[in-house]
Amino acid sequence: MERAAVFDVDGTLVDTNHLHVTTWWEAFRQAGHDVPMHAVHRAVGLGSDDLVAHLLGDDRNKDEAERLSAAHKALYGQYFDRLPPLRDAGRLLRRLHHEGWAVVLATSAGGAELSALRRAIGADDAITATASADDVSEGKPAPEPVEHALELAGVPAERAVFVGDTVWDMKAGSRAGVRCVAVLCGGIPRADLEAAGAEAVYDDPADLLSSLPDSPFA
Repeated sequence: MERAAVFDVDGTLVDTNHLHVTTWWEAFRQAGHDVPMHAVHRAVGLGSDDLVAHLLGDDRNKDEAERLSAAHKALYGQYFDRLPPLRDAGRLLRRLHHEGWAVVLATSAGGAELSALRRAIGADDAITATASADDVSEGKPAPEPVEHALELAGVPAERAVFVGDTVWDMKAGSRAGVRCVAVLCGGIPRADLEAAGAEAVYDDPADLLSSLPDSPFA
């Protein structure tokens, strides 16, 4: 039976979390909301609607939420041609693919943004499938993105490992019943990731790649 290596993308394979923080902060500022950057950072990893609800509350105006999301997309889109991959991200995916893992991306990104992220990683030959925001009704921390990734791979939860960089990733993976691995390159503290369900924590994709023989992928 095949095994699945499911990866978050932003902050896990591509160094984009702080770009998201800055562009969300600017979108909120333009709309007249004073939202501190540290609060935005803790919310990165949620889908757009959930991020706005998390930061502004459930009584937010739905039309304003859509305008905020559109403003963020426009601001963030300015970076699509130069999104920086994290060290050895592509090599890690190719190594796992070579070792028989079905590599699946599970991300809140979709459309042109997802295409830009995949170009940054530069390892399409190693990616079996992608579960994007366009494919699910609920984003992380709901388990649906991870469950959909497993469906695409045709692999049960007990034969999968999920790698992410946020508390929302770890909660989604834990709720989907997969083993969870975290990386610190998204800027979230180790203790928070472990409390949310991380079985093992590494600095970045390069650290995980060099530690594969002793990792949950072994």
